[in-house]
Amino acid sequence: MTKTKAPRTAADLKAYVEQSSLPYAKVGVFDIDGVLRGKYMTRDKLLSSLEKGFGFCDVVLGWDCRDQLLDNLTMTGWHTAYPDAEARLLPETTRLIPFEDNMPLVLGEFTGHMEPVCPRSLLRRILERAKAMGFAVKSSAEFEFFVFEETPHSVRQKNYRNLTNITPGDFGYSVIRNTVHADFYHDLLKLCLDMDMEIEGLHTETGPGVLEAAIKFDDAMASADKAALFKTMTKVLAQKRGWMATFMAKWSNDWPGQSGHLHMSLVDEKSGKPVFYDEAKPLGMSDAMRWFVGGQQALMPELLSMIACTVNSYTRLIPGAWAPTSASWGYENRTCALRVIGGSPKTQRVEYRIAAADINPYIAFAASIGSGLWGIENRIEPTKPIAGNAYAEKFPAKLALPTTLWEAAQRLKASKPARALFGDKFVDHYAATREWEEREARKAITDWQLARYFEII
Repeated sequence: MTKTKAPRTAADLKAYVEQSSLPYAKVGVFDIDGVLRGKYMTRDKLLSSLEKGFGFCDVVLGWDCRDQLLDNLTMTGWHTAYPDAEARLLPETTRLIPFEDNMPLVLGEFTGHMEPVCPRSLLRRILERAKAMGFAVKSSAEFEFFVFEETPHSVRQKNYRNLTNITPGDFGYSVIRNTVHADFYHDLLKLCLDMDMEIEGLHTETGPGVLEAAIKFDDAMASADKAALFKTMTKVLAQKRGWMATFMAKWSNDWPGQSGHLHMSLVDEKSGKPVFYDEAKPLGMSDAMRWFVGGQQALMPELLSMIACTVNSYTRLIPGAWAPTSASWGYENRTCALRVIGGSPKTQRVEYRIAAADINPYIAFAASIGSGLWGIENRIEPTKPIAGNAYAEKFPAKLALPTTLWEAAQRLKASKPARALFGDKFVDHYAATREWEEREARKAITDWQLARYFEII
């Protein structure tokens, strides 16, 4: 059966819609938390929006992942009455949804008054900065996620306790597991091929029902689109078969956290030749790569809230949890926050390992790429690479990472480089959303608090 090719230009999308029998298409924008917010749109409205743009209520950048309205925002709120914000459709992002009769899904991004705080627009501005420096960015993401024999109803009925994973116990890289559940693996692999987010590798990780998927590299914006859509569509696919997938940074004290590692490299914008490799330099790292890593290392503590974006993120960033606790780097060293991967001009890249699966890919790529570009602009030298166990090393205070989301948000607000890279409006808006998240967490009476204090205190 021949696969229907998704249109990727306005003209092709218009032709596809006019020739199909589908009366609707689906459009969506990604919010601050990386959640896809969208709606069905008539074909006539879609065609009009391709030319003139469309309005999307700006509340989607003014509420949290549970649709609770945020306070202390200046860009939107009760004081602005939540108007429609200008947005544009991006035909180059079009995917055809296989289980909706190949209905087009078209991503958009905010323009106008909400553009400064739109996650996709943020990454676009960082990539324009790279282009002005003579670089294009190649990148990819890989995600770990746990899968459960549960539904949105059952997890609530169980109060998120005693959940049934699709498989028990530790069994990393298991051929038994991926053969027994081959139908799900095949469905996921095919879905990702059909929706242009091809998986290079898919396997079980250590833990009950946990999988890891590495998405094929691409230009950075396309890579971020793929990463964000992968999280969304993996959840959809699981729920359609009566399962659930979670991309929390850490869902259980009994198991390691779930990573969302980001890989990136720079190429010459005109020639397309890699710029990170220089065989005459130590570790094969060109000056540009060394400064890029230096910038990432120096700004990681200040930008951490853009990477570790939830309260839950910080339960993973503790000693002994297979996640870095300082802004460390090393060559082929998986105990570091930044891992330089070498070997050849084609493979030389940096892996940003501090990220977990809960990232908003647009914001996380903007932070990791932006800090690297800042490093090149300012010729920031990294520390000496760590050889061996980075967890056993002692680092200077300036490389220590914030230990709470609140602290990370304060570091972001105080960061001059962040404001220069991302703009005051984004920094203030985003930091306020993270402060809200922390305040909401403080209201919760947790099981830990009840068990610790109920009788004894």
